[in-house]
Amino acid sequence: MKVEIYSDIACPWCFIGKRRFDRALEAFAGAEDVEVVYRPFQLVPDAPMEPSPHRAWLEERYGPQSRAMDDRVAAIGKGEGIDYDFDAAQHVNTVHGHRLLWLAEHEYGPKTQADLKERLLAAHFSEGIDVADFAALTEIAVAAGMDRARVEAFLPSDEGRAETASELEHARSIGVSSVPTFVFEGKYAVQGAQETETFLQALEQIKQMQGK
Repeated sequence: MKVEIYSDIACPWCFIGKRRFDRALEAFAGAEDVEVVYRPFQLVPDAPMEPSPHRAWLEERYGPQSRAMDDRVAAIGKGEGIDYDFDAAQHVNTVHGHRLLWLAEHEYGPKTQADLKERLLAAHFSEGIDVADFAALTEIAVAAGMDRARVEAFLPSDEGRAETASELEHARSIGVSSVPTFVFEGKYAVQGAQETETFLQALEQIKQMQGK
């Protein structure tokens, strides 16, 4: 079974959705036959490459209710073992993080990609790291088991740019408009950071439909 997860590094609900799906997978009898791949999506594709405070950007976009939005996410995240630090978080473009995830999938495989995704989300939301900075991205990639020299050569190059752009366009073409979106076997979609039980039910239903 293949599960493609469309998400953004700068999406707080994507972090919660990942944790919940990971728990569902741990409880799923047949997890060893599930391939999980992360696909790119950008909530703010025109975000600048230079970071600015997340709080200021969100307030400019949503007004006074922005802090309550963050507080709600932080409270839910705490229940999933996530420590959001929205005061430290930086608003910045995520395209290079997505390129790095593309490289991880193609040269290291889904497990390394999933590990990198977790580390990128934590870096952005819990550690206040600029996830557009090549030096920071290199350290995150190395911690996920990727080769330092390869990553250092990759990030400033054009490699993976066209492929990432193509995947971003594909997400739009199949109707992905909000994230996280979980696509099972290229056919069945579950949208949002659903409860773990919902993801587990989806996995079991797809397995049953496959007759396995």
